[in-house]
Amino acid sequence: MNARRRVKLFKNGRNQAVRIPQEFEIPGDETMMHRDGDRLIIEAAPARSLLAILAELGPIEETFPEIEDQPPRSVDL
Repeated sequence: MNARRRVKLFKNGRNQAVRIPQEFEIPGDETMMHRDGDRLIIEAAPARSLLAILAELGPIEETFPEIEDQPPRSVDL
């Protein structure tokens, strides 16, 4: 995939932005961006791990009802 296309840059508030043509569309709603010399590389972001998602969650602020602790039942094996 060596397709190249000249695109326009524009300002979006204080940020510089580029509109990505449809043939270069990246799936999802996040990307990874880095520099390689004078090149700017934009890649699809990998799926976030469950641990990363859980780390962003706040503590549960809900009170749970008391549950009576029942003794274990015997089981015939």
